[in-house]
Amino acid sequence: MVVVKTSLSAFAGAPAHGVPPSHDERKFVTALARGLELLRAFGPDDVLLGNRDFAARTGLPKATVSRLAYTLTELGYLRYDADLGKYALDAGVLALGYAFLNGTDMLTLARPHMRALAKEMGCSISLGCREGIDMMYLETIRSDSAHLTLGLTAGSRLSMLTSSMGRVYLAAMTPVERETLLADLHDAYDANPTALRNVGWDALKLGVDKGIETYRREGCCYSFRDWHEGVNAVAVPLRDVRQNRWLAISCSGPSSSIPDAVFREEIAPRLKQLAARLSGQV
Repeated sequence: MVVVKTSLSAFAGAPAHGVPPSHDERKFVTALARGLELLRAFGPDDVLLGNRDFAARTGLPKATVSRLAYTLTELGYLRYDADLGKYALDAGVLALGYAFLNGTDMLTLARPHMRALAKEMGCSISLGCREGIDMMYLETIRSDSAHLTLGLTAGSRLSMLTSSMGRVYLAAMTPVERETLLADLHDAYDANPTALRNVGWDALKLGVDKGIETYRREGCCYSFRDWHEGVNAVAVPLRDVRQNRWLAISCSGPSSSIPDAVFREEIAPRLKQLAARLSGQV
């Protein structure tokens, strides 16, 4: 069995993460962005984080982190544990999360279809959206027979550059939108060049370019041991018409038991059928 755990952004600790270079300074509120970046520092496996953790994951000065954490605590988004000197997410964040998920009609519609496909293919089916310069899981459903434990739950983030979900999202964007996002990704990479398994930017960009070519030819993108050496995956874009945004739906499994050819010849066509069906029902 392959066990993979990840929760933070691929570029955690990169100062550019919370303030994308493409922002309009006339409209952008830096203090607000920094506060939200503290909340985003929590991963699915994190219960408590201290100021040192926040500083390491956001790249913000410790003095700034201290003030932001205090403010978020006063507003009900963080809870301070005086005995441990650390913070936990509080009810304010939970309320926002429920409001977001309850408003995601596509998620409600997709769940039974995802469950059926996961069982049929013996793999994990996930639905995700863009979150900053990452992809974020909205839901993941695993087959009981899947020999893969990703350790990924709703809220987990994936690399836009190496995951099939990220690559297909980039491929579905307009060229102008894609170049803007790639510039932000490049800046984040420069701030933390060892984040993605020490892979160089040129190799990462080549993977994206190949993904775009594959999408134009096949309508999907693959990640064969690129995101993780033990994982193969395929993803297709999914248009959420009601919320006017792109989502991505993916299928992943262990590379040791589900070879590349199975993803290309069997799983990809079924995943494209599912995306088309869901888009047609919304």
